[in-house]
Amino acid sequence: MYKSNSLLLANILTATTLVVHTIVGDADHCVIEPNEKREENREIYHLKREKWTQSRCGLHWITAELILATAGMYTLNFTNYFEGHENFLKKLMSTCFLSISASWVATLLFSKPFPKRFLKLGQYSVLALIGGLLYNSLE
Repeated sequence: MYKSNSLLLANILTATTLVVHTIVGDADHCVIEPNEKREENREIYHLKREKWTQSRCGLHWITAELILATAGMYTLNFTNYFEGHENFLKKLMSTCFLSISASWVATLLFSKPFPKRFLKLGQYSVLALIGGLLYNSLE
């Protein structure tokens, strides 16, 4: 039996986000992959390849964080492994998700605008929801 509806919902949302992020995020990222055949200048191609690879590493850094968050929430909700430390871990995860959400919004605000940017890049809302559910699950 699970311990908290809010934590269970946060865990389901995080696991769903992990799957969507991994599949759709990588596919979306491949759209901007540099093409050696289209780039005349080799140095520019290598610079673009370097930057693209760096951003892809960042994409999968987030994948690793989502895996750990999903596993942590599952462990908190279905085991007693962290007994006595549950609220601290929930506060920590809540703070992390809310901080990443705020950072996402700040990046959207300070980046050059494009149509419907807050709708098209609305991941911040899911992150804020997960953070809020984690906070709500505090005992």
